[in-house]
Amino acid sequence: MEPRIKVTDENNQEFIAELSRFLMQFNEAQSGTKYDGQALAIQLTHPESGEVLGGLLGSTSYAHLHVDAVFIPESLRGLGFGKKLMCWAEEEARKRGCVGAWLDTFSFQARGFYEKLGYEVFGELADNPPGHTRYILKKSLSESQATA
Repeated sequence: MEPRIKVTDENNQEFIAELSRFLMQFNEAQSGTKYDGQALAIQLTHPESGEVLGGLLGSTSYAHLHVDAVFIPESLRGLGFGKKLMCWAEEEARKRGCVGAWLDTFSFQARGFYEKLGYEVFGELADNPPGHTRYILKKSLSESQATA
């Protein structure tokens, strides 16, 4: 049998779910560890209107926090909200049994901010996007390194 190959730009949820199921079964069989992924979202909202102003999106799995996105609006930058979001995410990750955290950031974003919070670069991808660098950072979440 020769399988067909289809290239598409569709975000087919059924295909994503099926492929994820295959991958999770393989990973569990190979690692001996069941996937324990859980979403994590922390919102910054306007105190009166409830409008979302920014926040943090991530997830925890395999005893690690992954921070997908952090956004603080210009008007709130430099006031400690980014640090608070990260500390809350790390604390929730510790409650979930996580021992480490990781994230990526571009050279035009917040590498220095994350390094001040104890993250260290362990990988980089040059020219991603062109003319810039993507940095991959990690941090131990041992209790002695709690930043809250």
